[in-house]
Amino acid sequence: MPVFVDNASSSRDLRVLPSLAPPLPCFSEVPSPNPVNGATQVERYDVVVVGAGPSGLFLTLLLARYGLRDDRLLCIDSKPGTLKSGQADGLQPRTLEVLHSLGLAEEVLKQGCQMWEVAFWNPTISGGIERTSYVPDVAVPAMFPHEVTIHQGRIERILSDDLSRYSERGVKYSSRVSSIKIDEDGDSQYPVVVEYETIDAEQKGDSPAASARSKHFIRAKHVVGADGAHSVVRRSMGLDLVGESKDLIWGVVDLVVDTDFPDIRRRCAIHSNAGSVMVIPREQIATGDFLTRLYVQVGIEVPADEISGGDVADPTTMSSEARQKAKERRSKITMEGILKQAQTVLQPYQIKLKTNCNVDWWAAYQIGQRMTENFAQKDCMGIPRVFISGDACHTHSPKAGQGMNVSMMDSYNLSWKLVYHLNGLVPISSQRAGASVDLLNSYEFERREIARELIEFDTKFSSMFSGSIGKEDDDKGLTHEQFVEVFSTGNGFTSGCGIEYSESDSIWKEARTERNPVHGTDYLGGNLRPGRRLLSARVIRHVDGNPRELQDDFSSNGRFKILVLTSIDLVKPEGRSSKALQAVAGIIDQYPPGIIELVVLHALEDTRNILWKDLPSEIKHHAEMRFHSAWPVEAPTGKFQTRNHMYKGEDAYGIYGVNRNEGAACIVRPDGYVSMIASLDSVENIEKYFRQWLRPRQAP
Repeated sequence: MPVFVDNASSSRDLRVLPSLAPPLPCFSEVPSPNPVNGATQVERYDVVVVGAGPSGLFLTLLLARYGLRDDRLLCIDSKPGTLKSGQADGLQPRTLEVLHSLGLAEEVLKQGCQMWEVAFWNPTISGGIERTSYVPDVAVPAMFPHEVTIHQGRIERILSDDLSRYSERGVKYSSRVSSIKIDEDGDSQYPVVVEYETIDAEQKGDSPAASARSKHFIRAKHVVGADGAHSVVRRSMGLDLVGESKDLIWGVVDLVVDTDFPDIRRRCAIHSNAGSVMVIPREQIATGDFLTRLYVQVGIEVPADEISGGDVADPTTMSSEARQKAKERRSKITMEGILKQAQTVLQPYQIKLKTNCNVDWWAAYQIGQRMTENFAQKDCMGIPRVFISGDACHTHSPKAGQGMNVSMMDSYNLSWKLVYHLNGLVPISSQRAGASVDLLNSYEFERREIARELIEFDTKFSSMFSGSIGKEDDDKGLTHEQFVEVFSTGNGFTSGCGIEYSESDSIWKEARTERNPVHGTDYLGGNLRPGRRLLSARVIRHVDGNPRELQDDFSSNGRFKILVLTSIDLVKPEGRSSKALQAVAGIIDQYPPGIIELVVLHALEDTRNILWKDLPSEIKHHAEMRFHSAWPVEAPTGKFQTRNHMYKGEDAYGIYGVNRNEGAACIVRPDGYVSMIASLDSVENIEKYFRQWLRPRQAP
């Protein structure tokens, strides 16, 4: 149609650009650590991340999204680029939830391989194998009740692509750290000295000339070592990965298979009289074929005197005799031998490399579980300056699918705490001295316990998987029922959905509050519990009837959230819900705009005819697009029976264990974990919590 008048504001161009995560507020004075006038010879950064695997790259991305730009943040890695083959391949439900909260899950979900079932195969009397049972791969409630397998390099590429939206530099590859030390006398504000070596871009190759290498010295307020099991950062801290290794070797191979084994596209745990195999279906590749990963128990044992209980062996520090023994042992393991053993275990079925295809990757490893006692090193003032995460502080076997997931969740836990500390968002003074330092200390306190649980589970699971399956009356063997029980009971931990942080200054359990408004103890099923992640529920948004996942309102933007489950007296001006919302709004207004977000649920059976004037004004002011029906009712578009599943809300009150006649409120941390719970009559406890952990807005 003809246009007579065309006016547009200058901000209209922004509508066609991809949206960026808003940076967190900053109370600290942040002069550029690296003046452009050349006044300093040593580069200075708030945070230096060493290692750009899943843990380091994820941490760098989160810090950048929270507001640390290139002049405050540096990530270096010895590799020439993102991973091309091998290593981790599995993402657990909790990791998928976190990626979804960042808007990064779509490619993973669409192009990865979703694993919904596990098939258990055990030996027969005749010497072959038979399927014993199917069980769900994920047996706990989750937004994504399945695992996804996809190449680790693809995960790194997804993270790297998103990082490029916030960082012009991205990761500084081909940069190898040689030493790290804390030198407070040289610069107390940037006390960590990092020495690293880079290779000039045009000289990169297998044998770069000595002249192509250049050394650099930089200083940082904090350094995070995400540089793997042979971590230079950890060694510089004087820490060892302590644990034990078993005398069994496993092979792992990624390939396109030609097989008549019926469950090749399911995750399988296979025990036979000849050994054990785990089948992991993988994603489709460019040729149109589908990859399969096989973990194969090979018949090579490591003598006990070669098994070290100390730190992970570093080839550069091993004696010549130890290196020779390791070389001889590795030479006995071949790709052909791994495939031959897999064929033996799977008899009477056939399995081989598909014609005209190449093995994508293979390796061998010795089962072991190790972790460090400390995850951080402090300066003389007690401030944690150097952290380690991922494989740098805990290693284990890969069969439980935990490595990449636990490592990324280390970073998820640490990232917001670092930025809150650096940006001065934690009170400078409080009833307890050093609240900001306490927040940094909570990283080690929380994640070290998770690492211990990981080691305990993996030790049990890998030992049982390497054992033989016998009959119930066979004292030497392991029964199928015992193995399935360990797999199923560990599902809460392995999925990441059953993780619970212990009581601390940032996790207030029942003892910190006057009355617990949560009825029930089905915490894995969703009952609210401080220290556990908030389970998603399907709700119906009030303003537009949009059926949505509640977790979509809990994006990973570095903000605290207050979730208020109002009672049935919501429309009464003097009711407990109205008074609680007024108090909560008053708390939110005390702090920097946007640092606390409000999400409100109601359990009224019919709100279609309720106007804004009938509701507490705080809802429209603070939560207009985050106000939902949490009662199992139909959305306006959900009248057709075939659409009921998609458009019907859930009873979130029942899921969370809250009586709709009473209501409740809770604080959810920036990493999605419930911090504390309060009744609607005691929201002053919410104010006490924030008074301890958040700095009020500055007076104009």
